[in-house]
Amino acid sequence: MAPTPSKSGHDYDLIVIGGGSGGSGAARRAAQHGAKVAFIERQHRLGGTCVNVGCVPKKLMWHTADTMDKIKNGVHFGLDVSQVPKFDWATIKQKRDAYVEKLNGIYYKNSTSEGVDVFLDKWGVLVDRNTVELKPDESSSDASKTITGAHIVIAVGGYPTLPGMPGAKEFGITSDGFFDLKEQPKRVVVVGAGYIAIELAGIFHTLGSEVDLVIRGDTILKEFDPMLQEALIKRMRHTGIRIHFGRNVDKVESSVPADKFDHAIPSPKTITLKEDGSTIECDTILFALGRQSYTKDIGLEKVGVKMNKKGDIEVDKYQTTSVDNIFAIGDVQGKALLTPVAIAAGRRLSNRLFGGKSDDFLDYNNIPSVVFSEPPIGTVGLTEPQAREKFGDKDIKVYTSTWVNLSQSFLPNQEDKIKCTGKLVCQGPSEKVVGIHIIGDGADEMTQGFAVAVKMGATKKDLDDTVAIHPTGSEELVTMR
Repeated sequence: MAPTPSKSGHDYDLIVIGGGSGGSGAARRAAQHGAKVAFIERQHRLGGTCVNVGCVPKKLMWHTADTMDKIKNGVHFGLDVSQVPKFDWATIKQKRDAYVEKLNGIYYKNSTSEGVDVFLDKWGVLVDRNTVELKPDESSSDASKTITGAHIVIAVGGYPTLPGMPGAKEFGITSDGFFDLKEQPKRVVVVGAGYIAIELAGIFHTLGSEVDLVIRGDTILKEFDPMLQEALIKRMRHTGIRIHFGRNVDKVESSVPADKFDHAIPSPKTITLKEDGSTIECDTILFALGRQSYTKDIGLEKVGVKMNKKGDIEVDKYQTTSVDNIFAIGDVQGKALLTPVAIAAGRRLSNRLFGGKSDDFLDYNNIPSVVFSEPPIGTVGLTEPQAREKFGDKDIKVYTSTWVNLSQSFLPNQEDKIKCTGKLVCQGPSEKVVGIHIIGDGADEMTQGFAVAVKMGATKKDLDDTVAIHPTGSEELVTMR
């Protein structure tokens, strides 16, 4: 494709700093509208967290664990599983890493084929409101250079944090480190209660690791509906995950000296808990305690871009920062940390700047999400407590249903069967559906369609009037009474 000339008097009409999915969405959509675009990524590969150390490789590991679980249950469906399948961590790591590398190439090809200028292995540092320094890594012999743009998008994402207690940084890993592991640890401690902690704990355990989950509070997934929390806690405990509520890690120790420690190789560690001094022995400790935006040392303060106390960039509904030609999308603006959110926000931003859609912006209400736990969770809209707080108890009616999918029908032990549960949160005389929450097999796939219904303002009657698809789990959501 021939180079696109800039229409703004600058080197570029748009400069995007950050090579993840959100940045890609903004850059490619702007180029499709005829803008000249620069796309800057500090690493040697595009795709950001989602493609490299997030949703894509995580989902591949979840599928691996789910396949293992189904094979184990095959005996109840007449399959000969007398030879217990052996899982090889190194094999799936090689295949997973190769798939991610393939996606890196697709991201690069898609961007360049749209006419976007891609700069890899460069830090994008703001010099002024229109100028960005392309700063190479310290190990590189490349010289710095500057480019100018009429508009600048900050889409640098974030990174998982490690706590400050003794031994955490020396001997602990984050979700990033999960994908570096060369061998499967026999014993794992996961610290955290959010969806990343829950997902990785489930993957480890289903693939055969012993798992202890250490949680400082009294529940998991605190932003989710209590029904989902209770059901998943019960299931995790039944499968053998040991959950320690109200506990904090005091220190992490290892017999391997810190200067010789390899985070990719499991090795014996001792975890001491603060409350009573008790210990847990493990081979890997993974901290999933939150993420921090990559906002340090990229010149934001210099040009007057405001951030909150957490270091997230403050934006309005149009993703505009305190500097009117600089925008922020994705995790760096600190809310709805989901890949499709970043992509949608980036595309709408470019539609507005270059596509003639002057009022295009992303509505952050009723964004669906899924937790790839075992079993998975799907949710959209308000939780029951949120709805009661917003509208009042008298204006809310809740419908629930619990069922067992046919896929579990031949399991002889009732306690081993996965119990699925769905909840509809309805508001007002019309019983408008303001929240749908599901846990169980297939929840991840069925949530998307029901999210469309919630976004369109569906009522309970609309669901009742929809003929059920039988036999499925999703029919439970249109037959609740």
